[in-house]
Amino acid sequence: MRYKEEHNQATRQRIVEAAGRRFKRDGIDGSGIATLMKDAGLTNGAFYTHFTSKDELVATAVADQLEAQNANVVAHAAPGRAGLEQIVRWYLSTQHRDNPEWGCPSAALLDEITRCATPTRQAYTDGVLAVADGIATRLAPHDPPSARTRTLTAYAMMAGALQLSRALADTRLADELLDQGIRNTLALLGIEHDHAGPAE
Repeated sequence: MRYKEEHNQATRQRIVEAAGRRFKRDGIDGSGIATLMKDAGLTNGAFYTHFTSKDELVATAVADQLEAQNANVVAHAAPGRAGLEQIVRWYLSTQHRDNPEWGCPSAALLDEITRCATPTRQAYTDGVLAVADGIATRLAPHDPPSARTRTLTAYAMMAGALQLSRALADTRLADELLDQGIRNTLALLGIEHDHAGPAE
């Protein structure tokens, strides 16, 4: 019985992770259940064993993507201002820009999340605040809540710069936008950036 429960949890997580990548690549509206289940290597019929609706999967996938971003990027960054710079440079890198399916759900899905039902928007809110608070802890270690609004503003600036860089057909201009975005975000966070160079 325990094996079956663990197997079901693993299968559900496989669906969630595959959906998160597909949503960021093709959009929420552009990703049907059949495609999502094919990505997970499962049949359509298996979907309703794990989720009551696509909306439930969207909310779960958005939460999972932000949790992964927090765990894999924010939590792994160095303490203090050095960590802030690492996060900013990762976010506004050409590698992040050119691989949206492995990156931030905010930059890939924000316009669609805005139109989603309340559970998805709440899952997004909770997830993005966890990311923001991880950044705020490095910005104001003695009083992280005092830095939440500034952190969210920096996060929004980065997401917008990444979205615009992805949309531009002019690669050189897109790269310059990322470089300027790094400088602007570091300045907003009050970080010296004498050695700010091209995004890697």
